[in-house]
Amino acid sequence: MRVVVINTGTEILLGDVLNTHLTFIAQQVLPLGLRVERQIAVPDGSAIREALQESFRSAEIIFVTGGLGPTTDDLTREITAEMLGLELVADPDLETTITERLHTRGIRLTDRILRQAQVPRGAQVLPNEYGTAPGLYLAPRETATGASPHLFLLPGPPRELQPMFGQSVLPLLRRIGRESQPFAYRAYRIVGMGESYVEEAVGAQLLALAGLELGYCARMGEVDLRVIATPEILEQADAIVRGRLAASIFSTSSESLETVVVRQLAERKATLAVAESCTGGFLAHRLTNVAGASEVFLAGCVTYANEAKVSTLGVSPTTIAAQGAVSEEVARAMAEGARVKFNATYALATTGIAGPGGGSKAKPVGTAYIALAGGGETVVRHLFFPADRETFKQLASQNALNLLRGRLA
Repeated sequence: MRVVVINTGTEILLGDVLNTHLTFIAQQVLPLGLRVERQIAVPDGSAIREALQESFRSAEIIFVTGGLGPTTDDLTREITAEMLGLELVADPDLETTITERLHTRGIRLTDRILRQAQVPRGAQVLPNEYGTAPGLYLAPRETATGASPHLFLLPGPPRELQPMFGQSVLPLLRRIGRESQPFAYRAYRIVGMGESYVEEAVGAQLLALAGLELGYCARMGEVDLRVIATPEILEQADAIVRGRLAASIFSTSSESLETVVVRQLAERKATLAVAESCTGGFLAHRLTNVAGASEVFLAGCVTYANEAKVSTLGVSPTTIAAQGAVSEEVARAMAEGARVKFNATYALATTGIAGPGGGSKAKPVGTAYIALAGGGETVVRHLFFPADRETFKQLASQNALNLLRGRLA
């Protein structure tokens, strides 16, 4: 079935608000055999009419987000009712719910707020547990221009839309999409390989499988490989991907690399400390964003200055003077010093030249050394990331985490 998402809101088109609705809805409907074919964003007001008229001709299911509130630019309800030839009528149960909600919170009720209880005759109300604007479902019906699609009108705030989707929309979609062609979806998150190398490794074999849809999405320091097919074909694809890329796959879900590393450490009852120079605490930041990190992450040091490397981690001033702060020897000493200082099972260290200044012919901007101490040895990787400072820090931390992931695998 052809699915279209229409997002309303001038704030989206101005860039003031990040539009997360498409991602959420697409992920929710995919397991039902439904896929979003098109997404349209329009400003508040009457622009919704043109988007609906265009989508009515091709879509079988339309999700409209936003425009259900109490202000004059919230016109989704009115325009939809007009296009379907339906009268707006007051829903007494909704009026009571809205009135009681505002009374409980000590908010004055106005006619504009109560306007949200106006419902196109025959529409199914989708309760909103976190706001006053209800969602609405309108089943297909004959109109002056032909049959309408399944219409879901949903509130704009994600904190209202998302619970409503799970509680009210998905049960309706399971019934509507019962005849949809079943298919399966899997995304492999791959680290340490570029997009073209991933395709070189598995692309030809996967495309030889009949009915398989293949896609790639490059991110900073990783690649998502997407496979969509029937369950039977997907199993064949899975064997190919794992057979060629197993060592580089860190997840087949939405897990981040740091989440995987924290879980690996917890499973082994191991601990970690980090010593950072060029990443400036970003490595520790990523790790401590993971729930449960406190069970495995002991400490992080941002030893940016040479004096801090010496006093905090015990790096020899002679080594720094002879080899430079950005060197294999200093990275090694930082990792080993952090592991001993905090009595950790493992320690990671980063040192490098993020730029734009500070480079030399021998050590140009983008040079980085990543060290891992623990597990019986210390290893150091010499890497090169000629990029802006933020990207440099992301790539350096990504490679550090992947180095540890490989040791824990």
